[in-house]
Amino acid sequence: MSDLKLYIGNKNYSSWSFRPWIGMKVLGVEFTEELIPFDMAGGNPKFKTFSPTGKVPVLVDGDQTIFESLAILDHLSRKFPDKGFWPKDLNAHSHAMAISCEMLGGFSALRNQCPMNMRRPIVKMEQDEALQKDVARIEAIWTECIAKSGGPFLFGDFCIADAMYAPVVNRLEVYKLSENKDVLAYMENMKSLSAWQEWEKAGKAEPWIVEEDEA
Repeated sequence: MSDLKLYIGNKNYSSWSFRPWIGMKVLGVEFTEELIPFDMAGGNPKFKTFSPTGKVPVLVDGDQTIFESLAILDHLSRKFPDKGFWPKDLNAHSHAMAISCEMLGGFSALRNQCPMNMRRPIVKMEQDEALQKDVARIEAIWTECIAKSGGPFLFGDFCIADAMYAPVVNRLEVYKLSENKDVLAYMENMKSLSAWQEWEKAGKAEPWIVEEDEA
């Protein structure tokens, strides 16, 4: 049994949980998963029993507890330096870190208006100016990265940057936010991953409904 344990929330809604989970699955890191669902606004009080912030995801590595998606993934990149969590090239690594941080702290209109929702029917959402700006920036990031790397993922091979943007793939799809051919091709490459399909199938099968995430 792996000494790594990843606590996550609902697979239908928890974009933060999705990031380290798909990163670990695609890059071949063994771990034990524990899903603690939230079916109420604001999460679940049980999160505080294992999470210093009262939020998910949380990775337990022996006697170390790591929280926040990007911190978890970066911890794993140092624990497993041969797994390819970051691009090998120094400049590509720095660029991947920069756009991962941008995802972590930006795109508030997209987050607020378009929650991740694996079982949402694909229905176009009208975009206000703020949402248009977020989508345009994401399109620019993805197309520039893929043009430089040659794809199929942002830096060629799947890495942390792809994991950080994985929830956005769902958002752009189910709210029909982009018609950019290169963006749609990248989304198909992400959705073709067996890890993506495993998460999506489980998310669609969950019984819990969180009304605030049913945009």
